[in-house]
Amino acid sequence: MRSSVARRGAAASTFEHVSREAGVSRGLLHYYFATKEQLLVEAVRRDCELRLERLERQLSTATTADDFIDLMAQSLQETVRDDPDFLTLVFELFTLSRRNEDIAAEYARLVSLTRERLASMLAAAQKDGVLRLHAEPEAVADILFSLGDGFALRMLAEPERDFTATIQAGILCARALLAD
Repeated sequence: MRSSVARRGAAASTFEHVSREAGVSRGLLHYYFATKEQLLVEAVRRDCELRLERLERQLSTATTADDFIDLMAQSLQETVRDDPDFLTLVFELFTLSRRNEDIAAEYARLVSLTRERLASMLAAAQKDGVLRLHAEPEAVADILFSLGDGFALRMLAEPERDFTATIQAGILCARALLAD
């Protein structure tokens, strides 16, 4: 589903396409997922879970706010460079959520879970003396995800552009929220 949506979009990604590319029967997909939208939600949910686990491992190595911020910026840049399909999938899910109540509820749940998870990482880093939050952990997590989503969208739209100065400006924003 992930690669099909990245290439064709959610509307054109059928169970037929996905089952053929995955090497499984359509019936098997229908058995586990009543609709392709449910399959899309599950694909994004699982991908986000894996990415958050990886980010958590990376951020646990940070010993300063600058380490923490640099690791987050590095994670964003690697995702845009190495796995733009994931970002396309998330943006497609958001678009679907604007027209489908069930998807909207699932998307909101996913956004909430990722925010809470990052907020927990931020709170733990503050407790460990790695950084000093200048706002509530969930608010900071929302700002960081908003920056990341905006950067990702722009970086995907202009892949040839050098975003070094933009990323540095974003790091300054993050530093204002996370460092002394």
